[in-house]
Amino acid sequence: MALRAGGPALALLRGRLSLPGPAARGHARLGPSGAAAQPAAEEPGEDAEISTRKKTFAEVQTERLDQAERTVLIKCPSKLNEKKLLQYLSSHGNVMSHFFFENRGISALIEFSEKSSIASLQDAVGIPGASEHHVVPFKSRLFTFTLKNPVSQHVEETPLHLFPQCHIPVKDLIQKLCLADSISSQMYILLNEYQLTEENIKLRFLACSLVRDFACAYFPDSTVKPFGSSVNTFGQLGSDVDMFLDFHGTGKHATKMQKGPFDMEYQMKRLPSERLATQRILSVIGDCLDNFGPGCVNVQKILNARCPLVKFSHQPTGFQCDLSVSNSIAIRSSELLYIYGCLDSRVRALVFTIRCWARVHGLTNSAPGTWITNFSLTMMVMFFLQRRSPPIIPTLDQLKELADEKDKHVIGGYDCSFVSDLRKIKPTKNTETLDVLLSEFFEYFGHFDFRKNSINLRKGKEVNKPESSPLYIWNPFEQDLNISKNVNQPQLEKFVAMARESAWILQKEDKTQQMIDKEPWGLAALLIPFGKSNSRKTKNRMKGIGSETIKSLLDSLKLNNANSQQKAVGK
Repeated sequence: MALRAGGPALALLRGRLSLPGPAARGHARLGPSGAAAQPAAEEPGEDAEISTRKKTFAEVQTERLDQAERTVLIKCPSKLNEKKLLQYLSSHGNVMSHFFFENRGISALIEFSEKSSIASLQDAVGIPGASEHHVVPFKSRLFTFTLKNPVSQHVEETPLHLFPQCHIPVKDLIQKLCLADSISSQMYILLNEYQLTEENIKLRFLACSLVRDFACAYFPDSTVKPFGSSVNTFGQLGSDVDMFLDFHGTGKHATKMQKGPFDMEYQMKRLPSERLATQRILSVIGDCLDNFGPGCVNVQKILNARCPLVKFSHQPTGFQCDLSVSNSIAIRSSELLYIYGCLDSRVRALVFTIRCWARVHGLTNSAPGTWITNFSLTMMVMFFLQRRSPPIIPTLDQLKELADEKDKHVIGGYDCSFVSDLRKIKPTKNTETLDVLLSEFFEYFGHFDFRKNSINLRKGKEVNKPESSPLYIWNPFEQDLNISKNVNQPQLEKFVAMARESAWILQKEDKTQQMIDKEPWGLAALLIPFGKSNSRKTKNRMKGIGSETIKSLLDSLKLNNANSQQKAVGK
């Protein structure tokens, strides 16, 4: 088994947060992504105070980035003695944690207690031979270990525990869900199977740290940080890694050298626009990764996009990566979702369930297109939870009211201020179960007036659409943008139809009879593409839906007829 990082400082990172709300009870251990978990016995130490509360987004980021700086990745032989490997690595410094995973062979992530251990290891590692290819002499933190005497060491090999880096197939998930005792339990099972693991999160931050090693050759004070699903507590195993090059550290120099008789500043290249500077920086970093980055392949520079970026595959970690520059508003969005995900265990369970449901029914897709994105779906879930009585999560305006001076952020003229300290946010008094919330979500959006109303998380209420897009979801910060502008009318109508059908299934199904018949029930039934389940059930379901459709058409005809009569009288 892999050694785990110890001490209370990493309690949150293992998923040991106690969350308010009835859904947390009995299902508290939800994994390491910074949301819910069972309380753990605390150990004394300087980090004891911080471990007794929920960490801020910035604290988690800082801790993870520091971990990544002390980490190396080793490609191992298929036959390996784990104990001997750790003994060798320990000769260079204390190994704080490690784990093995499979990605184009066996790899090991090794976290040292001190950065100096990596320098010691690098000094002992040789440059690969250049018999077939000439090598680029860049000393990274990626190593390949081979056995000097494989025959003698095979006798001593021990089975390695490999940590999975992808979630189980939906068909296997459905089998697990059928063994649960309630829909709430099913939703927590799905969450535990699909959320990012401790090991996967470490790999994501390591990928960013390895890119930073290249960026620092040009920009020594820069950092590379993940944003989006990798850090907002809603990341799913197998998802891409969004990262950005952050130059905020260079801004600190602006306040220096103010004393004395001289004003001093660096001589720097001046360009006519920030966008051009971003394009130039990404172009150089992209070329550097393409030409010199170990394991960086399929590098694409997409510099004319609204947000310029570099896409590449990072083979050592197995991630598809998108690199941008100083994406400050995206980081604020990540922090906002992090806060919502930490407030109540039901939030993440509902989001993961709706995303999985949407993917099964073809409502979302990893490729760009006219369908609803995962981000839009997540915003719809947040809005729904704000609309409950009492609300389960606060509105963005309410979070802004709790913000103090250090929380105030204005980026590009947009007010991105909200409280960062989770202790200042009062827990909800809502006691609804996940069973109820799932059914009510489908009911709410199955009958939402999308023709007239838009979704606004800042205010937490339905407001008139400012323009005619089929689906209008206000960007929480850039209030002049619609984050769902790509969605067309047929895709929205498909979502509404699937939501209504799902609501009907949850209302009409007989759980006991289905369990006797060994048929999928509850959430499991919703994760089977409609039409592929029991034909008798499908006929009954369509009969019910057909009756509702006919009723709504008759109501529509009556309304149109009444309007026509009113117009005739008016004439």
